[in-house]
Amino acid sequence: MVPTAQPDSYYGKPILKPPVWGARDVGGYLFLGGLAGASSVLAGFAQLTGNDRLARPAKVSAFAAIALSQVALVADLGRPERFLNMLRVIKPSSPMSIGTWVITGFAGASGAAAASAVTGRLPRIGAAATAGATVLGPAVCTYTAALLSDTAVPAWHEAHREMPYLFAGSAASAAGGLAMVTTPAGLAGPAVRFAVLGAAAELTAKSVLLRRLGEIAEPYQRGRPGRLMEVAEVLTTAGLAGAVLAGRSRTVTALAGAALVASSALTRFGIFEAGRLSATDPKYTVGPQRDRLGRGGRV
Repeated sequence: MVPTAQPDSYYGKPILKPPVWGARDVGGYLFLGGLAGASSVLAGFAQLTGNDRLARPAKVSAFAAIALSQVALVADLGRPERFLNMLRVIKPSSPMSIGTWVITGFAGASGAAAASAVTGRLPRIGAAATAGATVLGPAVCTYTAALLSDTAVPAWHEAHREMPYLFAGSAASAAGGLAMVTTPAGLAGPAVRFAVLGAAAELTAKSVLLRRLGEIAEPYQRGRPGRLMEVAEVLTTAGLAGAVLAGRSRTVTALAGAALVASSALTRFGIFEAGRLSATDPKYTVGPQRDRLGRGGRV
């Protein structure tokens, strides 16, 4: 006879406090970091194959993106010394601590690689820096996925299995797309293949995420984050089709690349907004806990 309780608060207080991070700064940080890491990987493979016309802009893109991502991070932190304070210790259990050291090392390596590529000086040092940035690139692409998944925010935490693959695919799609814009069509073949592989991985990971999460996937599909994710998927599909069908058309290749870059940015902002939305509704916190207890698991 007692109506089913609706979990809307905890003793009159919200169950979770939504993230206080700024959407513009942190969303930009998530996107630019992924773009930087994937661009360095593309640059490394281009250098190995002797495709300097692709490697050079990819190296510059990697350094520019990581520099801007650090600006966005410091802007959200409020004071530069807060970022420097994170370098005082190394905490293996903290994605933020490890990520701070990774992006610091990556920024130095990608900066040296870009400087050598632009000036033509110290080619051996430039090649070594490129190799270092290429090795660190995958971690730069995906550590933010671990950072989000390590929080209590339901839409992020429950998606911990798919999030690294989604971030990696989105980053590769953006890096390949940007290289398609900055490289002559006749030499952009590796960038096109990189973008296609990334876009396919992104769409697959997103589909698996939405299907596995069930009710918790709702924040990714409604409201502002839902609109961002929907437009991103349309752009990804259009960019993927354009990349495959462009051939040697410089205009079509550039347009397809721009669509993939925009799609990756919208995906990161959509994921960020979905997390904030899920934290405001207690059902996304209580529901998974009840399901796990019902299956005999831990909360």
